[in-house]
Amino acid sequence: MHSDQAARRVRPPQPHAALSSGTFGNEERSVRNPTLTEALVDKVLDIRYDAIPAAAVELSKKIALDGLAVMHAGATEPLGVGRLTTAYVRASGGAPQASVVAGGFKTSMQNAAYANGTMAHALDFDNTSYPPNHPTSPTLPAILAIAEHHRLSGRKIIEAIVAAYEVQGRLRWAATGLRTGTGFHKPSTVGMFGAVTAAARMLDLDRQRTLMAFGIAGSRAGSLSINTGTMTKSSHSGHGARMGVEAALLAQMGWTASPDVFGPKGFFDTFMPGDSKPERLIEGFASPLWMLDPGVGFKAYPSNGFTQRPISGAIELHDAYGLSAEKIDRVQVIFPRFEYVNRPQPRSGLDGKFSIQYTTLVALLDGEVGVDSFTDERRFAPDVVELLPKVELQFDDAIPFDKLTMHVVVHVWLKDGRQLTKRIDRLPGWPGQAGVELTAEQRHGKFYSCTRRVLDHEAARRMLELVERLETLPDVVEIMDIARCDAKE
Repeated sequence: MHSDQAARRVRPPQPHAALSSGTFGNEERSVRNPTLTEALVDKVLDIRYDAIPAAAVELSKKIALDGLAVMHAGATEPLGVGRLTTAYVRASGGAPQASVVAGGFKTSMQNAAYANGTMAHALDFDNTSYPPNHPTSPTLPAILAIAEHHRLSGRKIIEAIVAAYEVQGRLRWAATGLRTGTGFHKPSTVGMFGAVTAAARMLDLDRQRTLMAFGIAGSRAGSLSINTGTMTKSSHSGHGARMGVEAALLAQMGWTASPDVFGPKGFFDTFMPGDSKPERLIEGFASPLWMLDPGVGFKAYPSNGFTQRPISGAIELHDAYGLSAEKIDRVQVIFPRFEYVNRPQPRSGLDGKFSIQYTTLVALLDGEVGVDSFTDERRFAPDVVELLPKVELQFDDAIPFDKLTMHVVVHVWLKDGRQLTKRIDRLPGWPGQAGVELTAEQRHGKFYSCTRRVLDHEAARRMLELVERLETLPDVVEIMDIARCDAKE
């Protein structure tokens, strides 16, 4: 078993992280011996804005801002993920209910959730959680689509974000057989249940209809990690977002499904038979909130989460020694065993996002890693083509394969005979002792860097201002009007 599926001790509620009112999981419900799914739904329905701690409210606004940022940047993904997604959704039609980011038009809530979810994950720049998961790209697009159409408040959105993150975190922890980098990908499995959680809360579904929504979502779960490095991986988040909305809407109409999707013969037994701990779904639910502990990481670079450490170290070496292609002889990266990121010759710039060899080399050569680091032009540029075969990924089984406790070492041999070494322990963008949290200035810099690809500065500034006071907004219509990028007359 990978260490990221290792048991996590359930601790007593912490004042800074638990529900301030202590009322999640109302013990006075009249239901006796509820099923696991019923117990989970009861806890989900007990989440209320007034009981959410201030730290979670602030974090939810950061999540919304980062999610909107990467949707805008994803619309311009170099290989065409955003362009093709927008064209596909436009051709699909649909009632004009919700905005397609950077698309200039509205479509149905389901289609908008799909498009925006796909673009949110297009650059692999969306945030992460622990165990490894992409909690925003399948959920925030679903939330915004429903909120825009029904003119729901910022507080309602925050409530839904908190609920979606809690269910995803608990489900990811319980799904011990859901391996990192292989088998089923997270956004259309764990992420889809986050999306349906959020959609059920946004639509104010009652207990029975929420159970049906979860059951419907169960029959729409699934995506394959083998598609990593292709456009299809991005669509996993879009699929999760769209199906979360669809499941909730069908349940609202009276559509039926199994009321116990997490019980016997359900999600766990189907996707990971014999390798799950379903009881973790409700153990210590919201005490503390999962989004606060273990927390949420905001990526510093638009590539796979496991590439963030070597990129950071390589940039430090570039800046300290003025590295260039003419100076570098060879490179070695010491890393925990993880074949998923062992891609010595990525097929494209997009595939390069998941290559330790490529991301480390580009960071050493350019001193930065951004959206344009993953174009085919950069991937097949002469300096990269010449040096990439000289970048070795060396697995060290003594390093734990655990996102928060692992470390990475980058060695660079120069043509003048010198050897440079950088060890990176802390994860860029992660809070607390395990990482180096992005400052407000860095988060805002990321936001403007992403949005300037489609928005002028004044429009982006206004969006940032609105999102940072999300809890005061009666609706998100203005935010989505900006995000839609209507053609100027």
